[in-house]
Amino acid sequence: MLHKRSGKAVVVVVTVLVILAFAFALMACGGSSGGGSSTSPSASSSASGDQAANQATAAQAYAGMTDVPTFKAPGPAFDAKKAMSGKAILSIPGSGTDPFYVQVETGMKDAAQAVGYKFTTYMNQGQLTQYQQGFQQAINSKASLVDLLAGPDPHALKPQIDQAQSAGLKVVSSHLTGFQQTVPYVNNNLPQDYGKAGQILADWIIAHSWNTHCLVLVADEIVSTSNVEAGFKDEAAKLDPGLQYKFVNVPVPDWGTKIQPIVQSAIVADPKLTYVAAIYDNMLTGCVPAVTATNSADRVKLIGFNASPGIVDMVREGKVEMDFGDMLNWAGWAIADAEMRIIAGQPVPQNGAVGQYLNNPFRMWIESNASEMGVPAQYTKGYGDYQSQYKKLWGLQ
Repeated sequence: MLHKRSGKAVVVVVTVLVILAFAFALMACGGSSGGGSSTSPSASSSASGDQAANQATAAQAYAGMTDVPTFKAPGPAFDAKKAMSGKAILSIPGSGTDPFYVQVETGMKDAAQAVGYKFTTYMNQGQLTQYQQGFQQAINSKASLVDLLAGPDPHALKPQIDQAQSAGLKVVSSHLTGFQQTVPYVNNNLPQDYGKAGQILADWIIAHSWNTHCLVLVADEIVSTSNVEAGFKDEAAKLDPGLQYKFVNVPVPDWGTKIQPIVQSAIVADPKLTYVAAIYDNMLTGCVPAVTATNSADRVKLIGFNASPGIVDMVREGKVEMDFGDMLNWAGWAIADAEMRIIAGQPVPQNGAVGQYLNNPFRMWIESNASEMGVPAQYTKGYGDYQSQYKKLWGLQ
């Protein structure tokens, strides 16, 4: 969902290989290492509880997620045209051109067109000064609500938020945090269940490989990362205390250059390593060549979260075992629904059902169903009908 940048010098890559080999040698012995990563507790001689029962519990946690999601109304029906008459929304995405943001913004725009209110995306390249300028445009254009989509940090925008609210605008952050995280200063926060995402990654590993070793790739600078990690840790502690996992932080600009040597080194250093999980699935593009280079496809499986089309293609091709995530266009419609309710003064679901963003559900992709997202995979396929359901909910049909 985020951009990658060019590589570093060869010496850096070599250093990373050496450090990671040492770190994973320690991990195999139940140790830990520094350098911005964390390791699970040492494996106990036998995991608490019954293995078969715990693995069944883990599998049950994602049962049904491979099916086409069912639409669930996030609230009562309402007259959206009446609620939005003369109203306008301006959205400031984390970046204006990244495919993740483009897909969500397109959903929000399509929903606005269906209802008939003005919707504007403030294009930017992810710079704070541009976010600040977006607020000024919202105030000058007399928007009703400013949406901060998955990136603009309210901590750094308090003066602009205060100014907008003083001018009568609502300020809402969307798709930024997990359910357990709070966001200051804004009128509302519309979260995604990132804790559930971490839980499902752990559940899949536990159900398929007991007391195993796994590498979990994270990106600490992304706000939701801590919530994904917490979900993973809690599920592992509950169902498989013997699971040996290591979180390794790879900053977003380094995804294109550092992930392959990190994963390749980990595979070589730890013969018990059976899973690599990427909490943002585009990290897997560096994992596939690492598995290939080490000739370890039979031993090391790859899984991820986000359901990016390119990664779902890898699932269909058998290079990635499992990927899951929410449908981004649907997320845009879900955000639009919530923000119209906010403007209309209606109650807004704070968390939605478990595993869902409001009523925007996850779907799990495995080799047997991946073609349902298209060949090649497309953002807009595989999640069933939701747009007509929203239109009915809003009194348009």
